Amino acid sequence: MSTASASPPAPSSLRERKKRRTRQLLVDASLELFTEHGFGNVTLDELCDSVEVSKRTFFRYFTSKEDVAMAPTQDLWLTFIDVLETADLGPADRPVLLLIQDTLLTALDRTTTDDWSHRVLLSRNLAERTPSMDAHGLHFCDRTTRAALATLHRRLDIPDPADLRPRLAVDMVVAAFHCALATWASATGTATGTAPGKAPSPDSLSAHTRHAFTALAAAPTFPVTPRQDTSPRP
Repeated sequence: MSTASASPPAPSSLRERKKRRTRQLLVDASLELFTEHGFGNVTLDELCDSVEVSKRTFFRYFTSKEDVAMAPTQDLWLTFIDVLETADLGPADRPVLLLIQDTLLTALDRTTTDDWSHRVLLSRNLAERTPSMDAHGLHFCDRTTRAALATLHRRLDIPDPADLRPRLAVDMVVAAFHCALATWASATGTATGTAPGKAPSPDSLSAHTRHAFTALAAAPTFPVTPRQDTSPRP
């Protein structure tokens, strides 16, 4: 996994605090400029000039315009990997699906703030109309999935390296979260307790995610009945 977009460690010195501020300024400036002018209409030089940094400094933090524009969501998944690598994995024989779900909920608690909510919504809106961002997101998701599986196999006793169940568990959690993120992003003020047009609260994202996980657990046994009227609709 590329380290250019990794979340910075907790600041422990003036230098680290300055690095963190610079990184956040780049993220905020990119989202503002791309939203106002269009992703393809803003050059990397213009982005760097807006923050008064060089392109060399930019590449210390990000690999591309797509990378900086998708930083809010990517930071969440990088935190997810960090939690998976360092947290207590809980009791023996715990279902791997529950382990991964709890890991993501912990990452949400560590990552999400009101500012993050605003940034991730801007990033999502950009990605919906920018194919290169969508492609970047797919590559990032693949790298993150591979990193998660490597961590699971390193920290858990999984006798068969080819066992598909850990991979399927990761994929299901990712899919459930994408559903939760979509419903959270489109939530109205009535559903979230926020005024229309404002970002839903990060707490509501956790609630949507828990709801998605509950639905995921019930999905395999969800009963359906064929419709009686199968004639084509006009």
